[in-house]
Amino acid sequence: MIRSMTGYGKAEAQLENGKLTVEIRSLNAKSADINIKSTLLPKDKDLIVRRKLAERLQRGTIDVFFTFEASADGSARQIPLALVKNYLAQLQGVSEHKGEAIDAAILGAVLRFPDVTDTKKADIITDANWPVVEKAIDAALDAIENYRLTEGAALEKDVTGRVNLILSLYDEVESLEGERIEAVRGKLLKSLEELQLKPNPERFEQELIYYLEKYDINEEKVRLRQHCKYFMETLAGEPYPGKKLGFIIQEMGREINTTGSKANHAGIQQLVVRMKDELEKIREQSMNIL
Repeated sequence: MIRSMTGYGKAEAQLENGKLTVEIRSLNAKSADINIKSTLLPKDKDLIVRRKLAERLQRGTIDVFFTFEASADGSARQIPLALVKNYLAQLQGVSEHKGEAIDAAILGAVLRFPDVTDTKKADIITDANWPVVEKAIDAALDAIENYRLTEGAALEKDVTGRVNLILSLYDEVESLEGERIEAVRGKLLKSLEELQLKPNPERFEQELIYYLEKYDINEEKVRLRQHCKYFMETLAGEPYPGKKLGFIIQEMGREINTTGSKANHAGIQQLVVRMKDELEKIREQSMNIL
């Protein structure tokens, strides 16, 4: 079953001092473009996570988010008492010089000093809790892969339906070929009548055959059907067919365009336009197939 490159997965890990949430989002891209949008992940774990994402998700613009919600106990900060005492001692000297006592307001002001309140947070992800974090990352990857499979099923249904429609439209082109030959014959005869010429019937048939050979689309029919068959086989038989499907679509487009240039018939031209429209929709959808 094919996979879409669009996906979303989320999982949580309960750590000793709070809850860590892992979110993974992906969109289509030509290669694996991995962005870890968090400062919580230690540098020594960055490469491990990137390798895991590349192996599991293969391609796409992949954004990873780590967010942390501290528990009531885990969010409490230790006040640097030595620093506070030092500030108070300095303020004591100032207050004694002015004959004033240090009150609660001054103590509150000290506690709001930047280096008192903005203490450095301890590392949230550590070697000790890494197995729990890694398990949450794997769970988020499982979720995004399931999402991609669901989206892939919808993509597969859509593109296979459109390929079958192109084949049925080409069947209609075949049904108009006899009409096209008669139309060409009639057009040539009318031109000769207007010129008041009476051609040799045998020579006229020879010229007509030569003329029609220039507009023969039998090779295009055979090749287009073969490309459509190859498209279906690639879609069903390869785990990551997205890039190859792009090349096959190019070949399908070439045969449809050549058919249009040789059509010389309004009905066939209309069918060619419809086939081009369907192929363009297939192209757009295939860009999101992994």
